[in-house]
Amino acid sequence: MHDEDDDADLRCATGKTRLYVDAPLAAGADVVLDKDQSHYLLNVLRMGAGGRLLVFNGHSGEWAAEIAEATKKSCRLHVEAQTRPHAPLPDIWLLFAPVKRARLDFIAQKATEMGAGLIQPVITHRTIVSRVKDARLQANVVEAAEQCGLVALPEVREAEKLDAVLDRWEKNAPGRRILFCDEGAAPGGAQAQLEALAKQGGRGGPFALLIGPEGGFDDAERARLRARKDTVALALGPRIMRADTAAIAALAVVQLMLGDW
Repeated sequence: MHDEDDDADLRCATGKTRLYVDAPLAAGADVVLDKDQSHYLLNVLRMGAGGRLLVFNGHSGEWAAEIAEATKKSCRLHVEAQTRPHAPLPDIWLLFAPVKRARLDFIAQKATEMGAGLIQPVITHRTIVSRVKDARLQANVVEAAEQCGLVALPEVREAEKLDAVLDRWEKNAPGRRILFCDEGAAPGGAQAQLEALAKQGGRGGPFALLIGPEGGFDDAERARLRARKDTVALALGPRIMRADTAAIAALAVVQLMLGDW
């Protein structure tokens, strides 16, 4: 019989260190860490053989593990028992026009903490930043998940032009509604629109939240989005926000009204 108190005791005994590992997890399994992760545990955290931590891989829940072997450059973990089962994220995507590096890091971290199921930069006509380092975006997602106790990771997709994403929307995201944050939308209507979607059985998704660049969407993009039957234009209130602030504010509202908050 599964005892939740035993799980809590095991997590407490294991400590607060959590590590994402790209490896299968099961009781009795061994996981050999890469050079960077080994350095982090052995040299940054000063852990050694017998040290205990929690590990997760994004799809198998969270597991207690012990450092079974530690050398100067490598580390092998022995997986003991599951402490928490897998908990899937809400089916809510965040599509956003990329911004400068520090603010891009902020979006990736906070969107992960808030439970976005997928994160993808989209290049709009007014986007200034046209190149995004996928590895850096993924690293920020992993770090946020480690620190905030998540057992699932949002999917990270490479940057793509908004027009190309919309061209293939019906094929790649059938039935997924687009929540289009539009500064030109009627003020004060966002709550009513989201409440209507929730009453239609929309809680939990599938949705895609779309955030534009600092200069907003241009007229052609706005017209194309407004012409779509699967798109809802939302206003984010009377104040002008920076793109990174708008992304997190909008995601918070959508998670509250349509997600798992």
